[in-house]
Amino acid sequence: MGRIADKAIEIAEEKFIASSGPGGQNVNKVATAVQLRVDVFQLGMPPEAFERLKDIAGSKMTKGGEIVLTANEYRTQDQNREAARERLLGLLSEALTPPRKRAKSRVNRVGKVKRLKAKKVRGTVKANRGKVDW
Repeated sequence: MGRIADKAIEIAEEKFIASSGPGGQNVNKVATAVQLRVDVFQLGMPPEAFERLKDIAGSKMTKGGEIVLTANEYRTQDQNREAARERLLGLLSEALTPPRKRAKSRVNRVGKVKRLKAKKVRGTVKANRGKVDW
């Protein structure tokens, strides 16, 4: 994770854009929102991690393989830059950790007998419904 994360931060292009929301007159003067763009193909990720990243990123990933993240929750460029980088690192770490295998559960003999008995009872209840034959 470390090598890929460092490379992602290194090759990321940051662009500051006008932010919406609170800020008073400062909003009109300073571009505080950050748009972070990273070309995923330059990271050298394993193919299975890339597929997971595509699923996780969803609409944040372009057809050209770029991840575009916009952060505008804070009033300063530095805080928004940090938030965007954290989000990028979160996406990458989630994509690079393989999903855990699901362990099959096993029912013991008593559980099987209990289940079959319950099915039998339910079946007889349903069999007793219907028209009455005089």
